[in-house]
Amino acid sequence: MKQIRMGIVGLVLIVVVSISVVATSMAEKGGSPIGKMSKDELIKLAESAAPPEISKEATIMIPGPDGKLVEARKGTNGFTCVPDIDGQVKPDPMCGDPASWQWANDLISNAPKPTNTSPGIAYMAQGGWHFEKDGKIIMKSEPGAKLVKEPPHWMVFWPFEAKASGLSAMPTKMGTYIMFEGTPYAHLMVYQDPKKMK
Repeated sequence: MKQIRMGIVGLVLIVVVSISVVATSMAEKGGSPIGKMSKDELIKLAESAAPPEISKEATIMIPGPDGKLVEARKGTNGFTCVPDIDGQVKPDPMCGDPASWQWANDLISNAPKPTNTSPGIAYMAQGGWHFEKDGKIIMKSEPGAKLVKEPPHWMVFWPFEAKASGLSAMPTKMGTYIMFEGTPYAHLMVYQDPKKMK
């Protein structure tokens, strides 16, 4: 029992560190207004990422005085929500399970490939951002790239291929596609408002 408890504590620490690395790295990149928000506003913004039945039981992490994430509320369902990921003018809160935060941490840390051993699921009910260049979605900004605002969506962080799945590598009117096609970080994007799913 003690070993199981220590394992859970270790997993929680890994998730918290992963989230801190991701959110701090992203927030430093742009002009996000979250630095001027109150604690209650940040919690509400973080909760807005996922369906209420998930966000109300999720751990909430918000920036502390030094900009690093601190736990504002301990959750009970394994999901963790943060108020901003990309640090753009319009915040894009995200709420995900431990596997999704491991995937995101690997991406930010430039790991050769994601190390999560099960599919991760994450919600971005306020939408998010990505860069496009020459008709493709690219993994980071570069000269000539265009910043694109995404609608509300949810994601599955697990290996997907456009050809094998029959899905597009770009958003379509169907709203489902493979982002980062051709890379180890290719994943399923579903342009569907998580708060309207039944």
